[in-house]
Amino acid sequence: AYCVNEADLKHQVRALCQQQAWHKIVIREKELQKLFVGMELSDDLASCDASITGCECLVARTGTIVMSAAQESGRTTSVYAPVHICIARASQLVPDLKDAIQYIKTNRGQAWPSQVTFASGPSRTADIEKTLVTGVHGPKEVYCFLVEA
Repeated sequence: AYCVNEADLKHQVRALCQQQAWHKIVIREKELQKLFVGMELSDDLASCDASITGCECLVARTGTIVMSAAQESGRTTSVYAPVHICIARASQLVPDLKDAIQYIKTNRGQAWPSQVTFASGPSRTADIEKTLVTGVHGPKEVYCFLVEA
């Protein structure tokens, strides 16, 4: 979803959570917690409805969310919740995968993260009798909000 500014972001995320009846939301990044003051936040990934994280960057060509262990949300927040909501800035949008690697190198310098994850949608597998199953190794639903300003 495209958001013209942070006020639009807050409105759209709150509307989505209300529409889907998500009440227990995990947000571990302090800057994002400030944006969503007043929402019912949870620390329990096992029983939450959704998680909200930032990202390192977004890859336009593949629709990929690039996340890393160096983020304040850590390794698990985007994976264990049944729904992952990613918040990104327009300045984090890069054209291709090689640009994503360069973006991380530029922003993290010598402190390369211990893990970098490339997520291009909900988890899915067809290993089980060639039937497509979603949410096996990650969230069943993924939403991305791109904030212009």
